[in-house]
Amino acid sequence: MIGRLRIGTIIRRILLVIAAIQGATLIGLRIVDVWRKRKRAPAVFPRLPPRSVTVGGSEVTVYTYGEDLYADMLDAIRQAKEQVFFETFIWKSDAVGQAFKQALFDAADRGVEVYIVFDEFANLVVPRRFFNFPSHLHVRRHPLVASPLRIIRNSGRDHRKLLVVDDKAAFLGGYNIGSLYATDWRDTHARLTGDMVWDVQNAFIDYWNLFANRRRPALPDSGAPIWTPTIRIHRNIPRNLVYPIRGMYLEAIDRASHHIYLTHAYLIPDEDMLAALTRAARRGVDVRIIVPKESNHIVADWLSRGFYNQLLSAGVRLFLYQGAMVHAKTATIDGQWSTIGTANIDRLSLLGNYEINLEVFDPGVARQMEEIFSIDSSNTIELTLESWNRRNLMVKFSEAVLSPFRPLI
Repeated sequence: MIGRLRIGTIIRRILLVIAAIQGATLIGLRIVDVWRKRKRAPAVFPRLPPRSVTVGGSEVTVYTYGEDLYADMLDAIRQAKEQVFFETFIWKSDAVGQAFKQALFDAADRGVEVYIVFDEFANLVVPRRFFNFPSHLHVRRHPLVASPLRIIRNSGRDHRKLLVVDDKAAFLGGYNIGSLYATDWRDTHARLTGDMVWDVQNAFIDYWNLFANRRRPALPDSGAPIWTPTIRIHRNIPRNLVYPIRGMYLEAIDRASHHIYLTHAYLIPDEDMLAALTRAARRGVDVRIIVPKESNHIVADWLSRGFYNQLLSAGVRLFLYQGAMVHAKTATIDGQWSTIGTANIDRLSLLGNYEINLEVFDPGVARQMEEIFSIDSSNTIELTLESWNRRNLMVKFSEAVLSPFRPLI
């Protein structure tokens, strides 16, 4: 009996020591992150102007610079005549955020039906008065805390970023709303016109109607006028336990025979995603992944680093983006398939949050995405297995200490 008590005491002390080390590591990373952000130079990175590609009955325009995107989004809102659906994860109260707020107010004042969704958790640091809206706008604040009655099914954040105007144009991708993202972040967004606008509109309507009530009536929900085989919209819906974006990625990676080009802000793959990427590389597919050298979440960076050895050992090539935060969530495979959206390669996005991704089967879009990948690659440093293995023991120890947190992100 005494021996068992001693063993229990030893185990508890070991667990406390481990927890203390993990806590100290997280605090240390936070201090480094604050110092790093204060010393960060203005962002400079190469970019391409927006260009359009016709796909079936739709037109796809790809944006890689925030100012270009925001100008077209604001122009679309200002020309709206019937309705605007606006949904964002982060909405800053700076000049860009105020411009969007004013454009939405003006649209509502001239009789346009304006529907707004934003995530409360993502905007905790934004002054609450910024989110005061007049009563003639329809607003849903994705709640900070899920309903205790459905805590698992309601716990996902609303990580989507989309805009639909008058059945005429739809925008979706990685860009949040704020001045920082306009010039200092490298992100990717798409505009759709034509047949596919309905699909993005329907994604907003379905989300809105999930939470309809007497104060927030449901929106009319009509069937699709056209089925488009070359472009699809995939939506993660935690309320319904539906997560198709992960399956989309796994299926596309499994089909790859020549090359896979991924650009992601946060690379923390689960076992299946890691296996799919390494299997592809081992069968001779040219797998290349661009990730930030330093992202806006230093802990996510260190959790991601725990996968570098497995990826590099399998032949996956990793490229670290320099001089700016790359926040894109894109991929293109074999000159045929591409995706642009809001989902990162991590568990929060693929098995947790409300997300939306565009999937395109078109060589023209793939060529454009490959050109963007090439331009971005010119602003990277390739990380080799040899250089990665030379990192110091303290860094390796810190990565190991944080490894238990990987399944949480």
